[in-house]
Amino acid sequence: MYKTHFGLNNHPFGLTPDTQFFCGLPSHIEAFNVLLIALHNGEGFIKITGDVGTGKTMLCRKLLNELPEPFETAYLPNPHLPPVDLLRAIAAEMNIEYPRHTGQNGLINLINDFLINSATNGKKMVLIIDEAQSMSIETLEALRLITNLETEKQKLLQIVLFGQPELDEQLQNKAIRQLRQRITFSYALKPLTVQNVADYIKHRLRVAGMGNISIFSGAAIRAMHYYSRGIPRLVNILANKAMLSAFGKGHSAIGVKHVYLAAMDTEDANTKLKFLGCRKRYLLLLLLAVIAYLWVPKV
Repeated sequence: MYKTHFGLNNHPFGLTPDTQFFCGLPSHIEAFNVLLIALHNGEGFIKITGDVGTGKTMLCRKLLNELPEPFETAYLPNPHLPPVDLLRAIAAEMNIEYPRHTGQNGLINLINDFLINSATNGKKMVLIIDEAQSMSIETLEALRLITNLETEKQKLLQIVLFGQPELDEQLQNKAIRQLRQRITFSYALKPLTVQNVADYIKHRLRVAGMGNISIFSGAAIRAMHYYSRGIPRLVNILANKAMLSAFGKGHSAIGVKHVYLAAMDTEDANTKLKFLGCRKRYLLLLLLAVIAYLWVPKV
């Protein structure tokens, strides 16, 4: 809607995890490097956790797109399945054919045979699971069973788990302590800092084709950080709404007021000031922005 107004080729703040917009922020680069190092070392389980909206799926897509040969990947975006259905989903991702009524043990044997054949042909199989916190204890245990097969030098299947912090709680269950002990590399994604938010917004505007990537004022950036709590998905939502607000008023720059209006219209924004009247909230936000401008290094 506002692409022409701001001179954009694409929408810069969509919610779809488009790897074209991947921003090399410190936390995400560290997590990606952990993944590459662990996979090249041939480790069994690798875990990446982060709160909702911190960029796990974007990182997951980047890994799928950029893993070089001899790696081959299988991807499960929704593993909230009983054990046997999880194994069927894995078999389907690996293009393994099997009789319709094959049970859990039969599926494990077929997957093991496939992995042996892949290793013989010089392939390294990686199973990438998103939203891993949704898996039951029984399903996690079934997952562990298919990693038992290994040669003297390497695992025949490496598994990357992407999940919310609840995954860590799941893994504390004594029933799956054997799986927990096999997680040799892990990383927790961190929220963005004020500087990260500034870099993130400018990066996405640049990728979207905008010439002037500094249309968000310093105070607006700080307000974005405050309301989003440094969560990339919320930054996208707030930035999109702030630009819509500026477009609706015919403005060419984004200020604190546009971000404020966006936050008041966003369910999960950090609107701790809602108990105040609308005018008082806005005045207090302006005061906070002034204080931040004076005391926080400019971005």
